[in-house]
Amino acid sequence: MQSVLASLADGSRTVFQRFIFGDSPQPLSPWLELAYSLAIIAVPITGLVALIGMIAIWGERKVAGHIQSRPGPNRVGPFGLFQSIADGIKLILKEDLIPRQADRPLFRMAPYLAFAPVFAAFVALPFGPEMTFEPRLNAGVFFILAVLSVEVMGVILAGWASNNKWSVYGAMREACQMVSYEIPLGLSIIVAVMAAGTLNMVQLGLLQGGGLHTWLIFRNPFTFLAFILFFVASLASNKRAPFDLPESESELVAGFHTEYSGMRFAFFFFAEYAAMFVVGAVAAALFLGAWHDPFGLLGYYHQRFTAQGALGGLVAVNLIGAAIFTAKASLIVFVQMWLRWTLPRPRIDQVLYACVKVLLPMACVVMLGAAVWQLFVAEPVGIPWAPAPVGYEPFSLAGYRAAGWTASLVAQIILSAVGVGLFLAVCGWVMYAALHARRVRPRLFEPSPIADKRQEIAGA
Repeated sequence: MQSVLASLADGSRTVFQRFIFGDSPQPLSPWLELAYSLAIIAVPITGLVALIGMIAIWGERKVAGHIQSRPGPNRVGPFGLFQSIADGIKLILKEDLIPRQADRPLFRMAPYLAFAPVFAAFVALPFGPEMTFEPRLNAGVFFILAVLSVEVMGVILAGWASNNKWSVYGAMREACQMVSYEIPLGLSIIVAVMAAGTLNMVQLGLLQGGGLHTWLIFRNPFTFLAFILFFVASLASNKRAPFDLPESESELVAGFHTEYSGMRFAFFFFAEYAAMFVVGAVAAALFLGAWHDPFGLLGYYHQRFTAQGALGGLVAVNLIGAAIFTAKASLIVFVQMWLRWTLPRPRIDQVLYACVKVLLPMACVVMLGAAVWQLFVAEPVGIPWAPAPVGYEPFSLAGYRAAGWTASLVAQIILSAVGVGLFLAVCGWVMYAALHARRVRPRLFEPSPIADKRQEIAGA
């Protein structure tokens, strides 16, 4: 306990600690630091995970409805927003059933073992330059990968403890799929780490603060390809379509959670949607500029306010950055939902073939190409907008020429143009579909408004 308190007391106050407890150079006392950390876990992080689950469930049903030419949830609250709350109340009131022949301790443990690692991953997510729970975690990327890999144990325990053949089939599929796709997932992350030179999530964000061309996805052609590989592999690691074989309701009833009901069933859903957000957040932090805007304004003002010691300005930069970071992760989650209701589900042998014979060789080639690129092409080093020698001016052509980064700048500009073009094309595609889609097919019998029903009952 004393070592934990000593580690908490190590270091000066963060921006938000100075904002709350006063601007003092002295660090907080160990007990106050511990209470502050527990309060962050209990209120913002727990509330964020619950809010993500509630909005993601509603969003998934809305996306599915619009793709299938129906309105989706629209009865409970405005736009059906309270449907998730109604479903949560229903699950709380449902009876918690355990099969007679199930392994009861493991059956009870599995939902929590699936949810806890996803919750722990939020510790290392960089919502802002000073809005990371543990910014001193120098192996943040490795930590997130490690804790997310534990989730598969909860799925395997759920299938095995249920004593149900469909649940066991789903659990074994998850074991094969998760272990297989973790390899190309890790290799694609290594490509981004090679380009950045750090595993610290906050440092990864600071390196991308000079505008769109400084984002790691546009650093070189191989990081661009690594992002695509990462996204495909993350779909499999999250059990999302077309890789949702562990659940596959058309084959296995409900897969590994067939025998679960009530809140234990809800924990699996919370774990899935929270993991989707974590994967989107990791993609944003590694490839998509983290909390930075495409114009480099937040990176510029963060360096400026840090030099001036402007506490209010730093708080504003962090809050805006957190909103941008959340929007980027939510965009990744939306694409995952879009693909689920668009693509068909392949067979398990096709899923494993795609990993071993397609993604894994591609990931190896991309990693080798990234190493060769960095060997022969000089890339920018340092934090954008920071004073020399630790930083550089991201929009100074003369500075790029003087440092010998001209070839890298040309590649960054071309890749940025390609990325912006693809993004605008997808946005145009979505807008065209929204404006020219077929009208929602009306119901055969439209229900009468509740007020009319009350009048009919009163008149009778």
